[in-house]
Amino acid sequence: MHVYVYDDFLNRGKYQKIINRLEIRLTDLGLNGKIIRLAGIKNIRGVIQNEIKLGAKTVIAVGNNQTVNKIIGAIIDTEIYGDFQKKTLLGVIPIGDDNSIAVSLGIKDMEEACQILLARRLEKIDLGIINQHYFLNQISIQSLDTILKIDDYSLEIGARGELRIINLLSDPSTKIQSNPHDGYLDVYIKTKRNSETHLRAKKIKITNPDNKIIIDGVVEIETPAEVTVKRDQVNLIVGKGRMFE
Repeated sequence: MHVYVYDDFLNRGKYQKIINRLEIRLTDLGLNGKIIRLAGIKNIRGVIQNEIKLGAKTVIAVGNNQTVNKIIGAIIDTEIYGDFQKKTLLGVIPIGDDNSIAVSLGIKDMEEACQILLARRLEKIDLGIINQHYFLNQISIQSLDTILKIDDYSLEIGARGELRIINLLSDPSTKIQSNPHDGYLDVYIKTKRNSETHLRAKKIKITNPDNKIIIDGVVEIETPAEVTVKRDQVNLIVGKGRMFE
């Protein structure tokens, strides 16, 4: 059974024609399923968990990065996670902005997403964790005055730029090979002095008194924060053009 989770922002009038076109296309491909609209739902975790208990084989996030993270956050570290990991696939249909996760998975747009759901090409990937939040792509923070602690080492960055901790690469211009299967996170620092640093770690502590961390481009949290990774946590439906092997 397919369960389509529509994010609440899709209730806006400007998305109505897009949603109508999506539902017609899914019907044409024989991919009909149950639709859950998050608008007005207070207990999102309970609703999504209940669908897993009822036997949902594929849960599809219809929306953006935040939609994907809402679904993952509702399932990870709960009593039904074992069933989700063994029996359920996670798909993505990108609509609107902030869809770097879909790009990483090789999904360019809504039309292509429907074909990818039909093909059901599967990958199991790692999941990043920062405090009480989860991320598939990356977290980022301004580099100036950021302090990193990795194992017994401490690194204080004294130049302006950006620090990214990457699980799943979404920017092909980034000069690293990130592998979301290896149980490591990639730490990538690029300053305005054109200095680039690349490290790999399983556990990182971040502090910065003035700047917040941005999770998958949509959620902001304050430091200090501890970042870790769990290996092979999520079964995803991906496209041929995904940014990893």
